[in-house]
Amino acid sequence: MPFDYKKEFKEFYLPPKKAQIVHIPEMQFVAVRGKGNPNEEDGEYKAALVVQYAISYAIKMSKKGDYKIDGYFDYVVPPLEGFWWQEKNGIVVPGFDYTDKSSFNWISAIRLPDFVSQKDFDWAKESVSAKKGLNCSRAELFSFEEGDCVQIMHIGSYDDEPATIKLMDEFALNNGWQLDFSATRLHHEIYLSDPRKTAPEKLKTVIRHPVRKI
Repeated sequence: MPFDYKKEFKEFYLPPKKAQIVHIPEMQFVAVRGKGNPNEEDGEYKAALVVQYAISYAIKMSKKGDYKIDGYFDYVVPPLEGFWWQEKNGIVVPGFDYTDKSSFNWISAIRLPDFVSQKDFDWAKESVSAKKGLNCSRAELFSFEEGDCVQIMHIGSYDDEPATIKLMDEFALNNGWQLDFSATRLHHEIYLSDPRKTAPEKLKTVIRHPVRKI
């Protein structure tokens, strides 16, 4: 059976609907950075998703081609993730103005297995560019150790997240933790549902905020 990160690491991908503190180790991703409203039909964000999924599946399906990756094992491509922030005068600000999505900054990401090296990643980018004609120049192999966080499972529309986030952040503060946003510690979401196939009220999204002990 292919290795499934959601099943093997349930504490990271399937948290309860009640907030909890979790420590997130270093992981690596295929990532694309950008800015703007993620809902724009021809915007940067949706173009980034096409590139990310193409690279992810090129690596996963490399087992069927001539290029061999050291340490390869078959796996289920993990869910899409996103690191999000807004800025004021060049400084990351906590919280979100959901009415101004055009000011969203984001790092869109899909987790990659640890066996993927920079060499393997570069091969996948070149392969996708050649076979699919996609511009993969902005895709990067992104390694990140998130550290201590508070997280929760949000059920519902993305626009309804603020109420869930309020509960999550209050839990952290009431249990000896404070929010710790910075240029490298960001609002993080993991998308467990396909919004094209799932009713908004049934969408499942892991929401995660960086924290540190008070």
